[in-house]
Amino acid sequence: MSGRKYFGTDGIRGKVGEGVITPEFVLKLGWAVGQTFKKQGQRGRVLIGKDTRLSGYMFESALEAGLSAAGVDVGLLGPMPTPAIAYLTRTFRASAGIVISASHNPHYDNGIKFFSQEGFKLDDALEHKIESLLDGDIEVVESAHLGKASRIEDAAGRYVEFCKSTVPYNMSLEGLNIVLDCAHGATYHVAPSVFAELGANVTTLGVEPNGLNINKDVGSTSPEQLVKAVIEQNADLGIAFDGDGDRVVMVDHKGEVVDGDELIYVIAQNRHGRERLGGGVVGTLMTNFGAELAYQEMGVPFIRANVGDRYVMEKLVANNWLLGGEGSGHILCLDNSTTGDAIISALQVLIAMWEEEKPLHELKGGMNKLPQTMINVKVAQKFDPVSHPDIAKAIESAEQRFAGEGRVLLRPSGTEPVIRVMAEGRDEALVQDVVSALAKEVESAKI
Repeated sequence: MSGRKYFGTDGIRGKVGEGVITPEFVLKLGWAVGQTFKKQGQRGRVLIGKDTRLSGYMFESALEAGLSAAGVDVGLLGPMPTPAIAYLTRTFRASAGIVISASHNPHYDNGIKFFSQEGFKLDDALEHKIESLLDGDIEVVESAHLGKASRIEDAAGRYVEFCKSTVPYNMSLEGLNIVLDCAHGATYHVAPSVFAELGANVTTLGVEPNGLNINKDVGSTSPEQLVKAVIEQNADLGIAFDGDGDRVVMVDHKGEVVDGDELIYVIAQNRHGRERLGGGVVGTLMTNFGAELAYQEMGVPFIRANVGDRYVMEKLVANNWLLGGEGSGHILCLDNSTTGDAIISALQVLIAMWEEEKPLHELKGGMNKLPQTMINVKVAQKFDPVSHPDIAKAIESAEQRFAGEGRVLLRPSGTEPVIRVMAEGRDEALVQDVVSALAKEVESAKI
């Protein structure tokens, strides 16, 4: 990501009204995107979708104006999950898709991210081309060549049907009691339809967005209400999405939260047993070591990528694999979608329950999450702890103590002067001892 001025690992994000998250900048961003795709010979529409943040109206208008100024037509999708925008970009043969969202962040944040005409996130070269235009002046095309805007009225229905198409035609959720938590976000008007039309009895939480309550005490980052509802209603399971619908966590019938690492394991176990896994599984540096051990026992290849779905995607494509993701619930099933899709990922778990004829609580039981402890060590200046000779020796010693039944991870924070020191293993006391020793080593390191 070196050399970037505006783009991060997942588009551009920040607090509304500060830095580049302003209508002026976003207008120019829309123009730069339009110019970039026109120079590639793509004159077709660019689709714009958003989550339920109040600021989405402002940024939608700014993007529309910028794209029109560049001479590019616009298709307005309204509030739609991020993966739905990727899907609709492909099916409408659009030049690109733009998402206005800050995902699981509070309402006062917002951001812009992009999908290519194939439904994948833009490659580095395209993002560099867009950035190269952002510090210049906007050049408006002749009035006769300005872009037109139109609203795509049936976007939600199209996406609902797509989600339903990813499950076997003879699969029914009839008799299954599900509680859905839509985080007052972009899935609020589509997820209930998907699960109800497949036959489930659906109870909903977080389906009353007001522009300010997205992710507030609900959704995948705050599943407490969902846990309570599942237990009180004696439901079979609960499903929680984040604000833009690309992350999912679940709650089993006993009220236990099932995170992304466990959900990926459930999907992988089902697919492996039926010879349709399509290779191995990609996790991240933060994937629980218990998952790695479970894949070893299954004989399933497992590799780790850097934290972030962008890097998981890179590893999947490089290995020609289909399944991967993060503990946060960002799950990639590339045989169904080109990006993380919370609804489709949840459906993959329900397929496993249906085919194995077992509840979620039992299916997750084959993976034992290991105790994990992390200490954030403040430092005067950020540095790579692994390259420090004294710390490297301490890491080697810690790994020898674990004897293959645990691991350590030290990495600098990307946003603050902190070194994150993490250890996990079968023996909780040993984990605590190891992480404390490594944290002291980092504190005393001379840079």
